[in-house]
Amino acid sequence: MPRHPVSYVAVDVAAFTIADDELVVLVVERGVGPFRGALALPGGFVLPDETLEEAARRELREETGVDEPVLEQLRSYGAPARDPRARTVSVAHLAVLSEPVSPVAGTDAASAAWRAVADVRRAGLAFDHEEILDDAVERLASKLEYTAVATAFLAEEFTLAELRSVYEVVWGRPLDAGNFQRKVRASLDWVEPTGELRAAGRGRPASLFRPVKSGTAALDSPLVRSSW
Repeated sequence: MPRHPVSYVAVDVAAFTIADDELVVLVVERGVGPFRGALALPGGFVLPDETLEEAARRELREETGVDEPVLEQLRSYGAPARDPRARTVSVAHLAVLSEPVSPVAGTDAASAAWRAVADVRRAGLAFDHEEILDDAVERLASKLEYTAVATAFLAEEFTLAELRSVYEVVWGRPLDAGNFQRKVRASLDWVEPTGELRAAGRGRPASLFRPVKSGTAALDSPLVRSSW
């Protein structure tokens, strides 16, 4: 056995949704030390009878009440001094929710809220959570290229304009509407028309679509950022 073993294993969750055309992330205000009063990503220690995924889902469920979000492991963070209490390795997870459900602060948090990613970056985060957030945002942007995760941000039925808006918010750039529609309609391996229409103000009613593949499924025809 090593003389100085890792004392704890934890999980942290970077949970995203879209609100008011902004990418927002769930953060908590820490109610206990260390970093009392600072913002942090939801997380905690893994219980003895839990898997890593079960721990991440529990932590997210405590804050949001959501049982089945799109969730995947991001990466591990194990810098020796990342937690001043003890040597702790955290396995971070990325989650996507379709709406900013009302959060509830967990046992060691004073409050919980959805905040714009840009605002959180300016405010700063406890521990090494800024690094986790940056990695999670980049992973999310990459996943939009080759998986159907964009549909996890939307309701069960949506327009192609709403789908395009997800890409624009996460990638931080406008996309040509006609080009986007052509690319999506040319593949149709991940969304399909419902046959229904939705009134769109004074314009023509927009066709509604629904997912064919889940948020983690690979696209047959990737939408590559560099091609826009």
